[in-house]
Amino acid sequence: MNQIYRIAVIADPHVHDVAWQPAGAGLAGAVRSWADTTASTRVFNESLPAFRAALDRATAEGARIVIVPGDLTDDGQRHNIEVAVALIAEYERRHGLRVFMTPGNHDFWALKGRPQRKEFVGRDGSRVIVGSHAAPGGAVSSPETAMLGAPEALTLMADLGFQPRTDDLHFETPFGSDARWSSRTVRAASPDGTTGFDMIDASYLIEPVVGLWLLSIDANIVAPRDGATDLDDPTQMLDPSDGGWPAVLRTRPYLFPWMCDVAERARRSGKALVAFSHYPVLDALAGASALECALFPSSGLARRAPTVEVARRFAETGVRLHLSGHLHVNDTAVFRDEWGGFFNIAVPSPVGFAPAMKLLDVATDHVRLRTIRLDDVPGHDAAFDDYSREAGAAGDPSPKAVSAGGHLGFLDHHLCALVGARYMVREWPRDMAEFVRAHRFADLERLLWPQATPAASTGNVALTVLAEDWYRLRKAADLALDLVPEARLAVYRRWIGELHHAEAADLAGRFIAFISLLGRYLDRIPTLDVALDLEALVAAPSQGRTLRRQTV
Repeated sequence: MNQIYRIAVIADPHVHDVAWQPAGAGLAGAVRSWADTTASTRVFNESLPAFRAALDRATAEGARIVIVPGDLTDDGQRHNIEVAVALIAEYERRHGLRVFMTPGNHDFWALKGRPQRKEFVGRDGSRVIVGSHAAPGGAVSSPETAMLGAPEALTLMADLGFQPRTDDLHFETPFGSDARWSSRTVRAASPDGTTGFDMIDASYLIEPVVGLWLLSIDANIVAPRDGATDLDDPTQMLDPSDGGWPAVLRTRPYLFPWMCDVAERARRSGKALVAFSHYPVLDALAGASALECALFPSSGLARRAPTVEVARRFAETGVRLHLSGHLHVNDTAVFRDEWGGFFNIAVPSPVGFAPAMKLLDVATDHVRLRTIRLDDVPGHDAAFDDYSREAGAAGDPSPKAVSAGGHLGFLDHHLCALVGARYMVREWPRDMAEFVRAHRFADLERLLWPQATPAASTGNVALTVLAEDWYRLRKAADLALDLVPEARLAVYRRWIGELHHAEAADLAGRFIAFISLLGRYLDRIPTLDVALDLEALVAAPSQGRTLRRQTV
């Protein structure tokens, strides 16, 4: 009989403890400011309640194994790591839950860490900047707020799969069975190969229960820049979030034959194999990142999409299922060519829109995949009074997000704030952003179809609503469908269907590309309840209807 293993996947929890009192900062707690929060793609103060809610849901669903594909903490601070690890230990004691993780770009930095500079809410609502090292500009200094280096951080997180337990049935690394960090180092070289240092590769294969193999790939590559002269200077390191799997190809090519060997041994011995790393191996934006980069060249997410070469090399390993985090998006992608194929499951974060986790029922040849939205998180509002006090001290109204109702509503407001203050400002062509801010649906229809009469029922809707819906569907796929009224979805689908009649020059052409991308986001492989056939590489809803295959 084919054994089924239930696994919960919680990506990018970014744990930050608001009860923390950084030494020397003079703060009653470590509440990050609303100003900092609205400048970030994730929220901070809600992270610990959200992680607890996700763990609660995992245990309620009967999962006893949890995978965290990186970014366990806010920014690799010792206190936040210790709090996250203690919470996980609590759930193991109470529920028998065991957590396995892989490193992310927010978990540590190189060998010795790097400085951090954060803004907190003071006792009187003022914004207090705290720096971990020298703190210019009137900032308060608190060394314990720094991000740790890999050896120290991995030692604190060792029990999350990085080191074996006596009752584990199997454990190995790409270098053998010796789990000591000193036996798991590899040269991290600059792109030109002239500078480098020895860095831990934290990859591992573990069998925690009979028949289940978990393959954690450390794709978080920290390496020096070309010409680096001081390897203790964090500014002379390449940002691992810009590297992803292409950096794995360049710096850790030995991982691919190891993965190939693992997959073959799993097949021969009848093991269910689940691989995971922090970064996606396939384009997690509905396969449309190249189109998005053409429209928005500075798009932070789209420009980090992995290459076709990465997909082909991964397919050659025979690993059929890979879980990823990092982008805080919800996506299912599949690649297939003459070398093989695999699924990449991009897992959303509990602290970004739309907050969610994944639940997998895994067998050797098939997986049932469910995406569970975390609409309500007990305690998520712990910092709301601080946000209001901060706004009052700055002479601003209280943020609308604090009255949104529920964790999902809060993060939806946060996303809408990002659309107006970050994405449209940093990434959009100026003429597009100005048109959206000043016009309505009917105006866009006149621009694209000047000979047609705009629909009266929706024509008066502000175009900023279109921009917000575009990002909802881009990030969350079908998790966001019930948040967009059916009348608006009908308008979008009508526009998508009529694009071949639209004016295509200049500004109109850019909006055609924008709406075409929206069509891609609406036409993804569903994620809410899907069966994945790991042999045929076909995704089907639970009713059994075969779905379109998305390839690179």
